[in-house]
Amino acid sequence: MADSPTMTYGGYLKLDELLSCQEPKTRAHDELLFVIIHQVYELWFKQILHEAALLQRRLEDGNSAGSLHTARRITKILKTVVGQLDVLETMTPRQFAAFRGVLGTSSGFQSEQFREIEAVLGRRTFPASDLRDDERLRAAVSRPSLFDSLLRYLDGKGYDVPRAALERDTSAAWEPDPGVQKALLDVYADESGPAAQVCEALVDLDEGIQEWRYRHLKMVERTIGAKIGTGGSAGADYLRRTLFAPAFPDLWEVRSQTQEPAREEALTDGG
Repeated sequence: MADSPTMTYGGYLKLDELLSCQEPKTRAHDELLFVIIHQVYELWFKQILHEAALLQRRLEDGNSAGSLHTARRITKILKTVVGQLDVLETMTPRQFAAFRGVLGTSSGFQSEQFREIEAVLGRRTFPASDLRDDERLRAAVSRPSLFDSLLRYLDGKGYDVPRAALERDTSAAWEPDPGVQKALLDVYADESGPAAQVCEALVDLDEGIQEWRYRHLKMVERTIGAKIGTGGSAGADYLRRTLFAPAFPDLWEVRSQTQEPAREEALTDGG
């Protein structure tokens, strides 16, 4: 259907519907900020999932430049998501307490889109109720993860990725693999090559997720301290347990295995 000549900015963005979605339950001034920040998170999560699907297609197609571009975009989005916590942290514990009671059983841990992002990154263990009630999550945990797509990309570029890793049951959690790490060391031997740059872009993405977890933890600690989270979650204690758990452990492990390059012999006697 052709674009309408009468299309307006508000009509294209459906602003009437969008701006009617904020419905604070109290008269507390800061509740509107809380609602908007979390709605914006969900919009960014939607975009991350959109980009992650493209990234996996590009990896499996062997498209180095496209994969690099898309991975970097996801990382930029994660930086933006983390930056929004600066705004949320302007809300004091007393200001949050003014409306916290109306949140009832709702909790950020119930975000279906963030669970799906975790599944795309390789997480495979979720509460049975989440898997039962979330069709998209069930589909995500059965599909190849982003790291599986990276392995297929590297295999297509001629690197010696173990067949067992390429043919594994992708519905199972990934376990670090010495054979895969050996292949990654070969990738990094040409650190300026496209495959190494793609791997580094995924390290950046992984670091972005870990940064989000850390900043989210500190925001929760600043706001509710050691209290139980809304919805009965473990609050800061749960978030603390998820820190420093990389999505792509092999990409981190090879850093401790990287050897210092051999020093070039002097070209002259006085070199």
